[in-house]
Amino acid sequence: MNLAKDALHVLQTVAPTIARATLGPFGGLAATAISAILGTPPADEAATSAALLTATPDQLLALKKAEQDFQVQIKTLGISEEKLIYDDIANARAREMSVKDATPRNLAYLIIGFTGACIAATLAGWTKVDSALAGTLIGYLVAECRSTLTYYFGSSQSSQNKDATIASIAKQP
Repeated sequence: MNLAKDALHVLQTVAPTIARATLGPFGGLAATAISAILGTPPADEAATSAALLTATPDQLLALKKAEQDFQVQIKTLGISEEKLIYDDIANARAREMSVKDATPRNLAYLIIGFTGACIAATLAGWTKVDSALAGTLIGYLVAECRSTLTYYFGSSQSSQNKDATIASIAKQP
C-alpha cells in the first residue's frame, strides 16, 4: 500500500506501527484495518489517502485504537516491531537490487560525505554553529547519515537485544 506522502504522515502520527506495516509484507492486513475505519475499499489507495487527510476526530481515535489492537495482534503472531522495520528495509534493499537504480547509492555518498565535511569544518573551526537553526541542520544531517549507514550495514538494535538477554541470564541464580 503506497499512501500519498501527507496521508502517510498523518498515519505515522496517529498509528506508527500500522504505518510501518503498510510499507512491508503486512500491508494487506494494515490496509484492511485502515479501510474498515475510514469506510474506503482496501485496494483504493487514493480514496484511503483522501479519507486520512479529512479524517474526523472519531476516525482518528478509532485508528489509535486499531493501532493498539494491531500491536497486540502482531505480538500474538510472534511478530516484533523490529521485524516490521527490518522487513521495510529489506523491501527497499530488494527494490534497489532489482531496479539497479544508482540514486540511493549516490544519495548515500552525498549524505555521508556532506555530514563528514560539515563535522570536519566545525571541528576545525572553519565554521561556527551559533544559531539554533544551524545546530538543527547539523543534527538532521547526522540523523540522516545514521539512517543511511543503518540501511547499508544494518543496525545494532539486535546486538543491544542480545546484550540485554545475556545480562538477564547472568543475573539468574
